[in-house]
Amino acid sequence: MEFNNVVVAGGGVLGSQIAFQAAYCGKSVTIWLRSEGSIGRTQPKLDHLHETYRAAIEEMASGKGTWCAGLSKPGEPLDAAACLERVERAYSSIKLELDLAAAVADADLVIESMAEELSAKEAFYGKLAPALPEKTVIATNSSTLLPSAMAKFTGRPDRFLALHFANSIWKNNTAEVMGTSDTSPAHFDEMVAFAEQIKMIPLPVRKEKSGYLLNSMLVPFLLSGMDLWASGVSDPQSIDIAWTHGTGAPKGPFQIIDTVGLNTAYNIVMQYQKVPGLLNPLLKKMMLPYNYKQIASMLKAMIDRGELGESTGKGFYTYE
Repeated sequence: MEFNNVVVAGGGVLGSQIAFQAAYCGKSVTIWLRSEGSIGRTQPKLDHLHETYRAAIEEMASGKGTWCAGLSKPGEPLDAAACLERVERAYSSIKLELDLAAAVADADLVIESMAEELSAKEAFYGKLAPALPEKTVIATNSSTLLPSAMAKFTGRPDRFLALHFANSIWKNNTAEVMGTSDTSPAHFDEMVAFAEQIKMIPLPVRKEKSGYLLNSMLVPFLLSGMDLWASGVSDPQSIDIAWTHGTGAPKGPFQIIDTVGLNTAYNIVMQYQKVPGLLNPLLKKMMLPYNYKQIASMLKAMIDRGELGESTGKGFYTYE
C-alpha cells in the first residue's frame, strides 16, 4: 500500500517539518493538534518552514547555497520554478485539525511526533486506536523510546513501527526505520518506500536499539556538553566553540539543543537518569557518569522562564 493520506500527530519542531516535507512531496497531510493553543504554536512553525524552503531553493538556484537533497535530487538539474510551486502547494494544503477522529478518518499513515514521555504516548494511542481505519499504519517518531514499549497500546502491533528523522529534514534527509518483532515485514518495506517518496534516505534498523543510529551517537555527546555546563566546568558558548573549532562541526551541543528544543533535552535527561535500582553501586556509577539531577534542574529553570530554544527566540542563545 502507498501512503498518500498522512496524519502527523503533534506540530512541534519535527512534527511540523515532517508534515511540510510530506506535503512538498505531494502527500495529502493533516496535522492533529490537541488544542487551539497548539494551533497558535504550530502555524508560526509552518510559516517559517514556508520561508525557509523558498530561501533554500532560491539559494540553490543562485549556486551560492548548500544543496538540499530533500528538495531536489543531487546531480540532477534544478527546476527552481517547479520546486517553488511545490512549496506553495504544500503550504496552502496542510490541514490543522483538533478532532482526532476527523483527522484520521481516511489516514493511510499516522506519524506520532509527540513528547518523549511514555505515559503521554500511551494516552494518545489509547484515544487513537478506536478511531483508525483498518488500513492505517502507525509510526512513532520517538527519538529514544523503543517501539516495542508502545506497540501494545496501538491495538495493531503488526502495523506499528518507528520512523525517526533528523532535524532540518529538507537538508539532513535521513529516515531511520525500525520495527519490532511483531511488525509485518511488508509494512516495514512500505515504510522504507514512503521514506524514499518524501526524498529521504531510508536507513533500515534491523534490531531494536534505543536511540536508533543517530541518537545512539548524538545523545551521549549532548549529555557530555550539558554535564560540563551543569558542573560549572565552563559556559555553553565556550563548550560549543571547543567542539566546532576543534572538529570543524557546524554546531556545538548547546546550539543543537536550541534547535531541537529544551523540552526535548529535558525529557531525554529525565529518561536517562532512570537506572534500575538493582544495579550495584559500581555498575550504576559507570552507567550514570553525568550529574543528571543538576542538568535537569538547570534546564527546568530555563524552560520555566520560557527559554525553549530557537522556537521561542531564546535558549542558550538569543535569536531574531
